[in-house]
Amino acid sequence: MAGTVRGMSDRVISISREIDAPAERIFELLIDPARHGEIDGSGMVQAAKGGAQRLTLGAKFGMDMKIGPLPYGIKNTVVEFEENRLIAWAHFGGHRWRYRLDPIDGGARTKVTEEFDWSTAKVPKAIELMGYPTKHVGNIERTLERLAQVVES
Repeated sequence: MAGTVRGMSDRVISISREIDAPAERIFELLIDPARHGEIDGSGMVQAAKGGAQRLTLGAKFGMDMKIGPLPYGIKNTVVEFEENRLIAWAHFGGHRWRYRLDPIDGGARTKVTEEFDWSTAKVPKAIELMGYPTKHVGNIERTLERLAQVVES
């Protein structure tokens, strides 16, 4: 359980944490949208819409969300996928949430990198004006902490 490594390049926030669990265990949680609320560090993710499904490339899934007291729904599409290594999804705004899993220590531990990538956003300036790049640093750190708590137990 090592500390967080942060980075920001052109319109991508990237934060990593080493987690004491194999990549396969972590990936199983990430590909189950019904479990995303367990690890969400932003407080925005409420519940998956629809039945249980295993996410794969091109899969579509809905989420009940909220900003403050305001509820809303969002539909996402998995746009990047490599079994046990990478998953990313995007919605109508075009920006992406991405998880990269890199096994370490012979696969017993995993370096998990979560990225908020608005380089693909339809209106990246709007994301910047709303302050999401700054806000999401803490959200990602909290998500990685919660992810570690869930998969290490």
